Amino acid sequence: MAGALDGLLVADFSRVLAGPYSSMMLADLGATVIKVERPQTGDDTRSWGPPFTTTGSSTYFESVNRNKHSLVLDLTNERDLRRARNLAAQSDIMIENFKAGGLVRYGLDYSNIRPLNPALIYCSITGFGNHAGKELPGYDLLVQAMGGLMSITGETSPTKTGVAVVDVLTGLHATVGILAALHSREKTGEGQLIEINLLSTLLASMVNQSSAYTMAGVNPGLLGNAHPSIAPYEVFLAADQALVIAVGNDSQFRDLCSALDMPDLAKIAMYRSNELRVMNRDSLKKVIEGTLGKATAASWAQKLNQVGVPCGPINTIAQAFELAEELGIDPIHNGQVASPLQLSSTPITKYRRPPHLGEMTEMLVQELALDS
Repeated sequence: MAGALDGLLVADFSRVLAGPYSSMMLADLGATVIKVERPQTGDDTRSWGPPFTTTGSSTYFESVNRNKHSLVLDLTNERDLRRARNLAAQSDIMIENFKAGGLVRYGLDYSNIRPLNPALIYCSITGFGNHAGKELPGYDLLVQAMGGLMSITGETSPTKTGVAVVDVLTGLHATVGILAALHSREKTGEGQLIEINLLSTLLASMVNQSSAYTMAGVNPGLLGNAHPSIAPYEVFLAADQALVIAVGNDSQFRDLCSALDMPDLAKIAMYRSNELRVMNRDSLKKVIEGTLGKATAASWAQKLNQVGVPCGPINTIAQAFELAEELGIDPIHNGQVASPLQLSSTPITKYRRPPHLGEMTEMLVQELALDS
């Protein structure tokens, strides 16, 4: 079955995570993605392990490079540089995440490629933009630190997230920009330059935490698992283990109090509204945990969810995959994590393993006439 983006050719000059995540989404949707890699080592993540698969491939690399073709090119070599330009000249989309200006010396920057291919959609991903921060390396951990995310993550000291979430969010935003540019090209016939950086993506993606600063002058700090604007909305201890309770409104709070056999708790002045509960979150947590400690987390989760109070255990990743299967969600295809996109007319059906380094170089050179 044809994919939504069948017929589109993508020249992917990116590596590590943000760019490859975006190009994998395009590949999943049917586009032909040519992953351009340097000789010998290829994408940095090919060696990022352990863990490795049974065939010796890095699971990190495997996670964002399915459904692609690998083309090895040495941009310092005149023949390979010509091949790279020929690829860009016939592609619909080009993605790169070199340091700002890093492709200028090869003539592969947008200003040099656009005259060859005015319809090209060129997506440039950087860490800190193309101006004062252009020399800073775009590592996710660095952006989490400098971009403020670590200052609001953790219990008592700044903590990074468990995955490179800024890279992933940047890849998603890049894909949205590319799809918007494709729609625009349908009307104008012209491509365009898309510039996106990890820092601005993070600032936008911190949503309510960022707006607390820009609109109210609040500089948020560490709250651990608590929510800055809602209570009770965090991790609580039951008799055997922790669980999450996420109360989003006053009605749910009353239902929680009733389920805990403490209906009068909702009538106490300091807990009558969400604003007051946020102000008195510490004392409220102690009261709630005093009751939760009388039974297991599983029993509380069942009881609270039955009355419409969002509640659940803190699963391991293995347990999360088991949960998805129990809920009728198929989270794995051909040993790979499935795309969450469900399209009724153009479903995602491709789950081809990521390519070995350069395994399709000669075939691609011939099929795309890159030496012409």
